[in-house]
Amino acid sequence: MIGYVTLGTNDLERAASFYDAIAAELGIGRMMEWDGAIAWGTPGSGAGLGITRPFDGRPASVGNGVMVALEAKDRAQVDRLHAIALARGGSCEGPPGPRGNGFYAGYFRDLDGNKLNAFVMEPAAGEPA
Repeated sequence: MIGYVTLGTNDLERAASFYDAIAAELGIGRMMEWDGAIAWGTPGSGAGLGITRPFDGRPASVGNGVMVALEAKDRAQVDRLHAIALARGGSCEGPPGPRGNGFYAGYFRDLDGNKLNAFVMEPAAGEPA
């Protein structure tokens, strides 16, 4: 259902370094670049992520209640993505851990304050893997 997500940034180069590291862990790279924006993803695959300077020229700001969730392949990757985000200057919004009903996630903010998480859905006990 989601085609792509775009987040605002006030420093494209700094944000690009942050998202290059996140994308590398997810096994994807930059898909598109143009003046003021960069997008990561794989053509023909799931939703991609972009960062951009706001079109109206005003400072980027954070949406209250807005969060982007990045699907990981397993708990270890959730842990790595959270650690990469913090090592690149992001801030912790909740360490990786089980959140109930087979949902395992770690929450963080990027350098512009946008909230993200890395998550994995695991089968509940008794369900096929």
